[in-house]
Amino acid sequence: MAKVKITQVRSTIGRPEVQKRTIAALGLGKLNRTVEKELNPAMQGMINKVKHLLVIEEA
Repeated sequence: MAKVKITQVRSTIGRPEVQKRTIAALGLGKLNRTVEKELNPAMQGMINKVKHLLVIEEA
């Protein structure tokens, strides 16, 4: 599978608890924090739930 770089660019303040937990499960939580993850169907689903808070790049 491909690797992706995920960067949080928007805050979770005022967002539903489910979105906050998804951001935490991705290993994010602070603005401009970046993680590199292996892209699989589960990870793609998590990214799709909070894609409005993230920037995704191919690694």
